[in-house]
Amino acid sequence: MKALQAVVALCAAAGLAACGPEKTAQPNIPFAPYDKSYASKPDLAQVDHAFPIPTAEIARITPDYLATLDQEQLDQIYARLTAGPIPDGAFDGRILLPKGGSGKLRLAELVGGFAGTALQLKGLVLEEVGETLWRGKVFYRDARVLRNRIEDLSVLKKLELVRGEPQKMNFNGKETWLLFPAKLYCGQSLLDARRESIIIDYFFTDEISGYQEYPDFLAGRRGLRVRDEIRMIRPGLYLGRAYLDKGFALNFTLYNKAMDEQGREAFIKTGQAQEDCWPGTQQRKLLASAG
Repeated sequence: MKALQAVVALCAAAGLAACGPEKTAQPNIPFAPYDKSYASKPDLAQVDHAFPIPTAEIARITPDYLATLDQEQLDQIYARLTAGPIPDGAFDGRILLPKGGSGKLRLAELVGGFAGTALQLKGLVLEEVGETLWRGKVFYRDARVLRNRIEDLSVLKKLELVRGEPQKMNFNGKETWLLFPAKLYCGQSLLDARRESIIIDYFFTDEISGYQEYPDFLAGRRGLRVRDEIRMIRPGLYLGRAYLDKGFALNFTLYNKAMDEQGREAFIKTGQAQEDCWPGTQQRKLLASAG
């Protein structure tokens, strides 16, 4: 039971997609060469300098495309991004799992040592649980807080993890519950410290207005200690990384179609976007279509 509870918390905190950008031609993204050995992994600063991504190719990136990449390729893309603006409003989400040899997330290796958390998760396919729960995140930019969109409470209720009536909202004609609040701020990336990322921090979730002990505690300091970080691919589309007590767990995307359609053309021409976080001292190289 505790194992399943932990999976539920991770799904709710980090995400699986309901939908995403419309399909376009596959982007042509350059990557630095590497092999399976850790020693072969390229320096991310060099990747950023030597392999700039044209904005026309960034415009073609979708969650479906990112799901075809291995972890090193996702890391190289993430390192070439900046944080962009702290989002505001509702976003759809999708999990992008790092794969083990069996094609399953080796979650037991990540969280098996957590104090007070008995986990036996060998071979469990996280997607099968996640797609019934998490549908994205809702950002409250001015308040610097976030909540997760849960459209189906049945699994949580069967586990007796819902008490009372959680806060609700209507998104695209569907009723969704808002659970697992987190704090929003700019901070150091655990992958790439050269520039800041937008941090989604669940550690002090119990200090946020509207916190509901069950099930919100599962993502916080008495649970899995979830910490997300995100960077902007283009306006309306973000690539994220979820950590459990600073141990990397999975990747995810966040997408808002209206924001994408509104900001795409200007971004392709200029490569410019609002930066709410420190962009670092290494200037990001973008090949904008305007020249």
